[in-house]
Amino acid sequence: MIDLHTHTNFSDGTYSPAELIDEAERMGLAAIALCDHNTVRGLDEFLAAAQGRNIEAIPGIEFSTDYLTPEGRTLELHVLALFVRPEYYETIHALVEPMSQRKEKSNRDLIASLQKAGYDITYDEVLAEGHGNINRAHVAGLLTKKGYTSSNNEAFRTVLSLERGFYTEPQRLPIFETIKFIRSIGAVPVLAHPFLKLDEAGLRAFLDQAIPCDLVGMETLYSTYDEKTIALSRAIASEFGLCESGGSDFHGSRKPDISLGTGKGNLAVPIEFLEKLKAFAG
Repeated sequence: MIDLHTHTNFSDGTYSPAELIDEAERMGLAAIALCDHNTVRGLDEFLAAAQGRNIEAIPGIEFSTDYLTPEGRTLELHVLALFVRPEYYETIHALVEPMSQRKEKSNRDLIASLQKAGYDITYDEVLAEGHGNINRAHVAGLLTKKGYTSSNNEAFRTVLSLERGFYTEPQRLPIFETIKFIRSIGAVPVLAHPFLKLDEAGLRAFLDQAIPCDLVGMETLYSTYDEKTIALSRAIASEFGLCESGGSDFHGSRKPDISLGTGKGNLAVPIEFLEKLKAFAG
């Protein structure tokens, strides 16, 4: 088995990159990709930890992007870049830095709004939950730790939902330009968990625009997908000529019901997916 979608404490996971490699080896995985949100800062440790181990470590990143639908709605979609080469780390950092600054302002505004509403929470406390690259998951963890919510999922459904008005989404990278950028640096763009945000018609409309931008793959196997969703994902990937990918979206204790490699217990990503994706790495 392999796992092509994982996170560490360099974004919103709880394992260090070295601990992630340790767990992957313990699980008997043949390969693992680290795709932290909008950062490549953990990749050096990740690759170093895999040296001399019986596991293939694939450096990656998960970009947060904005997609303007044909109906005029803006959706947040995520694109993985797999096989990122070290010589492009600083190029990627320069690309995401303006978005990171907007994200930090959004985080600070969120904390200020929560404080004004009576929540005993500070920005320094949220920073302590992360590794310098924080997002709402860290706020959710702190709200749960302090007893305001019973779980991170509940925090997202209630206090941190857009409907409550405390959180305002920052502007993200434009998705089609991001896909082109990924290909320009020789990495492989993969649409992450499309059915978390899109229905079948919406996915087809998106792919009609994404394929000409050189989208290479799509996650067809994912921790929360049922058999029907998997079958539909695989059929659409085949129809559009996309490579298949899959992963657990492992976050450690922030998603305690998701295990590395096996997701909710029924995930099994074949190594054949990796071999086909690797053929596109430049």
